[in-house]
Amino acid sequence: MSRPSPIRIGIDGRELLGESTGVGRYLAELLTRWAARDDASRRELIVYTPDALPLLQTIRGVRQEVAPGGSGTWWEQTRLRRAVRAGRPDVFFAPAYTAPLALHCPLVVTIHDVSFAAHPEWFRLREGARRRFVTRQTAHAASAVLTDSEFSRREIEQRLDVPPERVTVIPPGVTRRTGCASSPRGPLVLFVGSIFNRRRLPDTIRAFALARADHPTARLVIVGSDRTYPAIDLRAIARDEGVSDSVEIRPYAPEAELDELYSRAKVFVFLSEYEGFGLTPLEALSAGVPIVVLDTPVAREVYGNGAIYINPADAVQGAARAMRELLSDLAAGLAVLAHSDEVLARYSWEDAANRTLAVIEAAGAGA
Repeated sequence: MSRPSPIRIGIDGRELLGESTGVGRYLAELLTRWAARDDASRRELIVYTPDALPLLQTIRGVRQEVAPGGSGTWWEQTRLRRAVRAGRPDVFFAPAYTAPLALHCPLVVTIHDVSFAAHPEWFRLREGARRRFVTRQTAHAASAVLTDSEFSRREIEQRLDVPPERVTVIPPGVTRRTGCASSPRGPLVLFVGSIFNRRRLPDTIRAFALARADHPTARLVIVGSDRTYPAIDLRAIARDEGVSDSVEIRPYAPEAELDELYSRAKVFVFLSEYEGFGLTPLEALSAGVPIVVLDTPVAREVYGNGAIYINPADAVQGAARAMRELLSDLAAGLAVLAHSDEVLARYSWEDAANRTLAVIEAAGAGA
């Protein structure tokens, strides 16, 4: 009896290029685990990218197809579509909101959030319109839509008009941050994540300025690329608040530096008013850093009892009180961290990879 042919899974790999954040890390975690499975020979993973990516050469069972010419929507709808249609995979996986339309093969897409539909004011007019149109068309063309939380599932169903039976919630895993044992914790407040208006970094800086009055040696480190619209000058806000000498803003930090920051921080602040999930606070918990987050439905779903929640209507004063307490009272931090194991146990990259692959293969088989 001849062996069945491997299922051929095409994958949009452009998020793996450049500095690895967000969706790029999500896709890298999935690919690494799919390639390491005992039954890896049953499938061929074909990753399409605009440029050659050495990382893919180190992952067994992954084949890269380079389709040069940009990386945005034009590339997606022209170069990528032509490459996929020529390659004829059995199924195509898009890990970041959108995919080429009219692929002529089953499609699975992960839509992490729909902030562009829920809050169009956070996006430039053309960008927001493009995101809403292409994401909606992708969702309607997909055999299955994946998302990270029950909150995002409800948003996708309501704002993109996707039938409930075609949306599956698969939470991502958490990259555990063991930190550096030799780095003592100090009066460091940390934020990690892309800088969007919805994450209220001006409120974080103003709250830090209030807390610093009681902790004059405290520092605030913000790590993330600035994607604010309308643009926000965080350094100017720090100057206006009189804390520019204590606020450091880094557009990016490699993994080793992130580990060090997590290991030295006493507080992690993430005052986001809209997320599809929110991974970096969980990373902070895994490194033993108590987290302070805005009280939203998705935050309650994801972080459970493992966070200090701040009323959005009193964000500056509330966050300042939390910072003061966590910077000075070890017991307050330990009370938050007492719940970290039960929270983190809900999130596994192995489980996310297995469940995601099962949905993709079912779509490829026409199930």
